[in-house]
Amino acid sequence: MAFPQRVKMSDVARTAGVSVATVSKVVNGRYGVAQATVERVQQVIRQLGYEASLGAQSLRSHRTNVLGILVAEFEPFSTELLKGASKEVTGTGYQLLAYSGGDGDGTAVGWERRSLARLSGTLIDGAVIVTPTVVETKQGFHVVAVDPHTGPSGLPTVDSDNFAGAVLATEYLLSLGHRRIGHISGRPDLESARLREAGFRRAMADAGVAVDERYVRIGGFRVESAAATAAELLALPDRPTAIFAGNDLSAISTMDVARSMGLAVPGDLSVIGFDNIPESALVNPPLTTIAQPLQDMGAQALRLLIDLIGGVDRDPHVRLPTELVLRASCAPCPPFPHGGRPLPAPAATGGG
Repeated sequence: MAFPQRVKMSDVARTAGVSVATVSKVVNGRYGVAQATVERVQQVIRQLGYEASLGAQSLRSHRTNVLGILVAEFEPFSTELLKGASKEVTGTGYQLLAYSGGDGDGTAVGWERRSLARLSGTLIDGAVIVTPTVVETKQGFHVVAVDPHTGPSGLPTVDSDNFAGAVLATEYLLSLGHRRIGHISGRPDLESARLREAGFRRAMADAGVAVDERYVRIGGFRVESAAATAAELLALPDRPTAIFAGNDLSAISTMDVARSMGLAVPGDLSVIGFDNIPESALVNPPLTTIAQPLQDMGAQALRLLIDLIGGVDRDPHVRLPTELVLRASCAPCPPFPHGGRPLPAPAATGGG
């Protein structure tokens, strides 16, 4: 398959019957060209599909009018953020460049530095970076972080209320009568994962229910590692009757493991996730989860970046609320799980 060669400014000039200098004035919006000539050149530009090189454009004007969305990998979380950003960019005069700079599994430290080094200055005017590990940017280049590993710092940040969302998830399971509640946590280096575990522990403490540490295990936010963790939990002789998974992918993986072990969801095991990615509504049974407004987070991050570039004075940290989405993966705790052994009575309600 043959691809057409890049259209050059000289091609536009030849077709329009004008000089290259005239085409350059039209492309860059300079004065000194008759309106009829401007219209003729613009018609040829559309006809030939001419686009100025971003690199050349940045050398001339120090601006490309392109903003970057940098991710370690394209998975459901970052894809939803990208959808929101792409809607928000409409009508702003900017274009959007999505770039994956990780190593394929989302765990490489420093991927954002390498990505910024490749793109900043010549291809993009600013960047939204999704779940960055560490960010160091040169002065004058604006960066907004979405759900950074270390939480809000000096960098402009957009995130959701992970702690409150985890409290909601755990309180819901407690309201269904569950006391043996497991938690499959995310990556230990992620602040969002730490906050979700902290919210789980706070809700348990506030209800006067002791956390069985055997039920709290790392799932890493990934399908494969969460599956291994879920299998360990469900193989316990007094397994949990409910599991709060750190994200939807882990929750869906947990449901798959439960079914493979002959357990019904939610009859034998209730499962709740976190994120509300589109897949959570499509699984069987549909997953009860905590919704992060993912597309809104992407839109808010892009708007914050544009405002920073434009010199707008505003709060550099945006935190969005989370909410409980009820579906069909949770049910009241069975009164006699595991062959008729009753659940232990809940502890008296106390502080925490």
